[in-house]
Amino acid sequence: MFKQKALSLAIHMTLAGSLLAGTTGVMAYEAGDVIVRAGAATVEPNDDSSRLTLNGAGLPNSKAYVDSDTQLGLTLTYMLTDHLGLGLLAATPFKHDIKAKNLLVPGKIDAGSTKHLPPTLTLQYFPMKAESRFQPYAGVGINYTKFFEEDVASELEGIVGAGGKLKLDDSWGVAFELGMDYALTDRWVVNAAVWYIDIDTDAKFNFPGAEVKTKVDIDPLVYMVGIGYKF
Repeated sequence: MFKQKALSLAIHMTLAGSLLAGTTGVMAYEAGDVIVRAGAATVEPNDDSSRLTLNGAGLPNSKAYVDSDTQLGLTLTYMLTDHLGLGLLAATPFKHDIKAKNLLVPGKIDAGSTKHLPPTLTLQYFPMKAESRFQPYAGVGINYTKFFEEDVASELEGIVGAGGKLKLDDSWGVAFELGMDYALTDRWVVNAAVWYIDIDTDAKFNFPGAEVKTKVDIDPLVYMVGIGYKF
């Protein structure tokens, strides 16, 4: 599913580029420029997990799920040359609810929640001429995801009959990016971008006398639409 969405967005960007590439003369992307962008950023997990274990024993047909969230996204590009930039993705903390299937009881239940920050650094390539009003770009780089404020859901605590703690390990992974800027003036741009980020974590639920563990591949697509300013 995430591959289909990324391909669809790439096709739309390419079509937009074919229509707008000939419009020039408003803005130039040159070495030393800094482009700062802000907008709505949505993390949509393409989640998968290993079978959950209870005190080391696998629970049949069990699985964990992570929902999506939208926050304020911030990106920055520093132009190293007229065609290469160093990009940074940042955001206000995303919050995700975690659900689990066949964890101690049949069916899907609320298991916990967490917040995370996913700073992502990419090397970006801008193929158009520096003076083009339309500036598509592609990037590849690395992501670090910091999980914090992990909480066990009251539904799971009620099933277990005791309070618990949740811990998610931080993650390092590769990131891929597609984006486009369109100049409104010599300083202001509108922007759309999508990232695929490799995020994997080990989740551990600890209760008195019981430990539930699973490995979760979150691997989200991150979508962002916003405005930017060139310094």
